This record gives sequence, C-alpha cells and structure tokens, in this order.
Amino acid sequence: MAKQKADDPEIKPFKGPAGGWGSIRSVAEILPRERVSPEAVRELARQNKPEGFACVSCAWAKPADHHPAEFCEEGAKATAWELTTLRTTPDFFAEHTLTELRSWRDYDLEQHGRLTHPMRYDAATDKYVAVSWEEAFVEIGAELRQLDPRSVVFYSSGRTSLEASYMYGLMARMFGNQNLPDSSNMCHESTSVGLKAAIGVPVGTTRLEDFEKCDAILFFGQNVGSNAPRMLHDLRSARKRGVEIITFNPLKERGLERFTDPQNPIEMATLKETAISTQYHQVKTGGDIAAMMGIAKFLVEWHDAAVASGAPPVLDLDFIKAHTHGFGDFVHAVNQVGWDEIEHESGLAKADLEAAARIYAKAKAVLAIYGMGLTQHVKGVENVRMLVNLLLLRGNVGKAGAGPTPVRGHSNVQGQRTVGITEKTELVPVDKLEEQYGFTAPREKGLDTIESCRGVIDGSVKAFVALGGNFLRAVPETAAMEAAWPGLRVSVQIATKLNRNHLFPGAVTYLLPCLGRIEEDVQATGPQVVSVEDSTSCIHGSRGKAKPASPNLLSEPAIVAGIARQILPPNPRVDWDGWVADYARIRDAIEETYPEVFKDYNARLFTPGGFWKGNKAAERIWQTPSKKAEFLTPTGLSATGFADADGRFRLMTIRSNDQFNTTIYGYHDRFRGVKGTRDVLFMHADDIARAGLAGGQIIALESDASDGKVRRREGLIVTPYDIPQGCLGAYYPECNVLMPVEHHAEESHVPAAKSVPVRIAA
Repeated sequence: MAKQKADDPEIKPFKGPAGGWGSIRSVAEILPRERVSPEAVRELARQNKPEGFACVSCAWAKPADHHPAEFCEEGAKATAWELTTLRTTPDFFAEHTLTELRSWRDYDLEQHGRLTHPMRYDAATDKYVAVSWEEAFVEIGAELRQLDPRSVVFYSSGRTSLEASYMYGLMARMFGNQNLPDSSNMCHESTSVGLKAAIGVPVGTTRLEDFEKCDAILFFGQNVGSNAPRMLHDLRSARKRGVEIITFNPLKERGLERFTDPQNPIEMATLKETAISTQYHQVKTGGDIAAMMGIAKFLVEWHDAAVASGAPPVLDLDFIKAHTHGFGDFVHAVNQVGWDEIEHESGLAKADLEAAARIYAKAKAVLAIYGMGLTQHVKGVENVRMLVNLLLLRGNVGKAGAGPTPVRGHSNVQGQRTVGITEKTELVPVDKLEEQYGFTAPREKGLDTIESCRGVIDGSVKAFVALGGNFLRAVPETAAMEAAWPGLRVSVQIATKLNRNHLFPGAVTYLLPCLGRIEEDVQATGPQVVSVEDSTSCIHGSRGKAKPASPNLLSEPAIVAGIARQILPPNPRVDWDGWVADYARIRDAIEETYPEVFKDYNARLFTPGGFWKGNKAAERIWQTPSKKAEFLTPTGLSATGFADADGRFRLMTIRSNDQFNTTIYGYHDRFRGVKGTRDVLFMHADDIARAGLAGGQIIALESDASDGKVRRREGLIVTPYDIPQGCLGAYYPECNVLMPVEHHAEESHVPAAKSVPVRIAA
C-alpha cells in the first residue's frame, strides 16, 4: 500500500452535537476503510456485554443492564482498527527500509494493517526480516541474560489483560528488577499518589450505580465526547432527572455541551439534543486549584455566617470531626487567600465561582469526575488532593452518589496496577510472591516512565521490552528519545500493528505480533478468555471470537511465557506452559496472590456488570497513617509549576475525536471543525492579535523551559479558538517534542502535558 496523503486542511466550526448522525457517519466511514468483514461487523454486537469482549480502547464501566449497542464511536473505531483485513506482511518489510518508513505519518503506519509474522531487524539492509518464534525467543533470552537486570525495562500498555500483566510483572521480578513502567505513569499516577495520601486508596471510590444516586456532578479536565463517549449515556440520564453538571475545562468540548443519543430513534429523527453541562467554566489550564479554592472559600464563608446566625451549617461537621484530619490548617489557608489571586490564577470571575459553589452547597451527593486535565501538571498531585478537599468539606466520600471518579484511559490500565505492574515495592505483596514462587524478589524501587526515559537518554538502560504501546511516541522529549533509542542493546516490541517506536531499532531488535483481544485465542485446553478492570474497579471477562489476523500470531501470555522460559532458570513452582495452556490457572495464581480482591475469580469472571474488587474508602475506612481522610493544603494556586511571563504561553496537548492515545484513526477532529491536518495551534483571537499573527498563518513553537535546550515544533496553523487567553492547544503526540523529560508532576512523575511553557518562535 502506498503512503496515503492528508486531505487539504479545512478548519471551520462544527455546529452539531456529540453523538447523533455525526457518530453514525463516522462509524460507517471507517468500516469499509478498514475492509472489515461482515463477521467482524457482527462482533460489535458483543462489545462490552456479558459473555462478549471488553472494548480495547477506553476503560469506562460496562453496565449489567446494557444498551442494544454497548459501544461508542471511538469503540467502534478501535474494533474496526483491530479487525481490519489489511495486513503488514514480510513482503511489506522487504519493500521498505526503516529509514524510509520514518517519513510516514503515524496514521499511515498503523493503517497498513495487522502484523502477521515475528520479525528481526537486519542492520545491513535496514529492514525487518521474518524469523521463527523459537529463533526470536532464544536470541532475546541470550541477549537479556548477558545484561545487568537493573538495566532492562519491561514496559506494558494499558490494554494488556490481567492474566498477561500478572505473568509479565512476575517475570520481571524473577529476572531481578521492578522496572515496570506502564500507561498509568503517563496519565493517572497523580491520581494513584494523590488519592492514596488523601483517602488511603489509589483509585476512585464510585461505581456506575452512583450516577443514579447523585444530585450534582463536578466535572474537571476530561473530554468525554472524544475519550469516553459511552459515559455520555450516564450523563444524559443524570441530566434527564435534573442533576446539575458543573464543568471546568479550558476548551468548550462538544460532549460536555450537548448530546444526541444515537440509540434513541426519536432523538435521531427529531435532531433533539440533551444539554449536558448546566454551567461551563473555561478555567485557565493549570488553574483548577484556584477554582476549587474559590468554591471552598465560599463554602467556608457561608458556613461561618450560618453558624453565627443559627442557620443550618453548610459544611458537614459531623463527617469532618469523625472522619478527617487537617481541617483547621486547610480552613486557615482558605481564609488567607484573596479573591484577586483566585480570579487571576483560575481565569474565572468570582461570580462564576459563586454560582458553582451554590449548586455544590445545596447538593446532597456529588460526583467529582476528572481526567488528565487535572493529573498532567507539575502540581497534578495537588490538583487531585484539592479535589478531595472539596469533597470532604461536605462529606462527599464514602456515601451513595458521591466521591472522586477519575476516568482512566486505556482499557486495563487500572487493572495492571492491581496485579503488580508497578515500580513500587509497597504496592505489591512481594512476601507473598516469594512464598508462592520460591524466589527472592527485588525490594529496590524500579524505573517509572520518566526514569526510563532518563535511562535511555543517558545510556544506563540497555534493553527495553514493550508489551504493547508506542512508548517512544507517547513520552516527552521526542527528539532526544529518538536519537538515543538506537543506543539500546535490545529492543523487543510486542504489538498488533506497526507504529513509530518500531522504526528506531537497537542493536538487537525484534517485532513480535500478538493476537488482539477480540480474536479467538485457542490454546492446548481449548478457547481461552481474559479479563480487565474498568475505571470503577469492576472486573470483567472478555471472550474473543473473531478469526485471528494470521496463523503465525501468539497470544500475549504465550509471548511472555516464551521470553520467561529463556531468561529465567527452571522453577517447579511456575508452570509457564501450563498457564499458557489454560488461562484459568493464571487466574487461580492471581487469586492466591491477591485473595481479598480476586476471591472466586474464575467463578465470577462473567458477572454482568463485572465484579467489584472493593474499596475501603467507599466504606469510610481510611488506610492512611492517621486512619482518617486527610485535608491536604496546596502549596499554591497554580498547577503549572512555572511563572507567567511576557510572551510565554501555557500549551496543553489535546486529542482529536479521531484518535485514541497515539493511534490516529484519521484526520477529522469533527467536534473542533478540523479536517485534513493535525498541525493546528488553537489560540485566543486577542492573543493572535497581540502577537501580530493572523488566522491561517504557519508558525513554530519553541519550548520555554529553563534548561536552555532548544525544542521546536514547526508548521503549526494558527487557528482562532474559544480558549482562555494565555493558553494554547495543540495535538498529542505531535507536540511532545516541546516537552522536556523533567517537566513532570511532582511526586507522581506524570509528564506535565497539560501546561507546557512555550513561546511563538521568532
């Protein structure tokens, strides 16, 4: 297939709702483009349903009482992308060098189709050549055994199943390290750190049923229409029963404005829309702490006035006294901050924050939904803790219809952490693993994503094994990372499709194709099933039935086992072959390691709606040092980690509704009215005028980091947009080149992609 060309760029406002006929047309367009078979189209009917398969894109909850079509536009694209009949065979690699392929766009690489054979990089020809699985495993094992285990990184993508993740983490620890970075390091590690410190658990406390019991929703920094569209059904139902939805987001995102349900014939026939947000506040990127502090300030002032006058209290004093610690210090900080500072840092007027506070003050049960608009800042952990502070003021944790609700991205990114994919010893029952498998587990902290990037750049990381994903494209510091990657001794990439990471080989490089989750996985004991955990801590079975893309594919568990057998000495307590033959045995092993979470794992695997792993904070049991929920006072009102200056902008990287993470499905960001290009810079009209620019002008951005290094992104089209002044928006991952490795969240090390200091280049 020849490299495809982008359409001529077209940028004009989109006036329709999220969902509706636009979603129908988008799905109808991608199915023939991927040459999806009628059998594969029928697979959509099984998506996210009991006894069906779990969507390979987002991790939103799968209801027990499901819709006729329990998939969204983005989920349908993900399914079509996996079940495409297009193929990337050894013949393709014989025709193209890696040097040539590096000139292709991300879209063209993946669009070429599913990988069909294990491949080894041949430096003499600069091409991949086909090899046998046995050859691959033997050489990978021989190479890794020669290295210091601490110099090897085992990365995993968030779509990897619980079964494969457990095996992968065990393999790494038995090999001698905990270098287990994953997708969570790139997005919601700020949640894991922030919530753990504040309420004693690293995940949200709510479930799908809480949408039916809340009477208000606070929504921060998450684009539901593009990143978790199935949630729109829950938001629509909440609005239909009068729930107030107060949104804080720098951009006006269509899914948070209005929605037409594609499964409602009346709405589709009449073009009827449901307004989602009852208030929409365009907070400056990095200004959420200030906005939440403003709401808290109103609550404290109203409470003091109510108490003085003998009126009912505004704050939940009984809850605060019985269940929290640090309230006095937090209230002191609230009283000290001034409104001028709050308005400046948030970009919002005092009256707007008062309107939001009034809704919150009268609500009895409030969900606080958020995404990477809170987590991906230098002060991302403080963002999360401030959100908890706001909830604690009125007892909105540990009761029906209330609590923090982080929206996780990839379909099993939360579940991976549950079964041991983490660089942190304290998050894994290492004593139990040692007892179970008879080895000495490493205790030293492993490398996270940022530390792995440092290691690749400085040469201390010698080998990188990737169980899925597109690490090199997803991380910051693109140019330096691409320049350093060939210095690796070993690069092993396990994938379903070709992506940019695969085009930067180390000395010894393998590209290993795996089965997709939707495909039938037949092992020695018959067809197998896997499992995933959704954003609400519910665990679901997933049964693939589609015909595999190639008879040469192995499953993720089989590939992990193939590598493990080569890099580890024989161990009678770990039957890698037996696990691959019967995945139920892997689940038995997981249950033995985590008996409280996975009790009766195999028996409960296909429980409609999933089985809940439990959450102590939801029971108001606080696993913190104080044994109470913690009010944690922020150190300042800005989450950016840098000061404003003349000519400096806050760049937030964003995703199109035609992509999922680094996978680009096409060049039509329908909701933002952008077609045929991703080289767009969204900018306030007044900022354009002040900079002496014009809409449609082509400019470059340069990083304004303090390290003095030049980081530049050329060819961006200046596009007037409704965005707060001083803020810019541009697409991820194309603008990751502007983000230094060291521009990350404190404590969690999440890349601070939502507020990058940049300047318009001269």
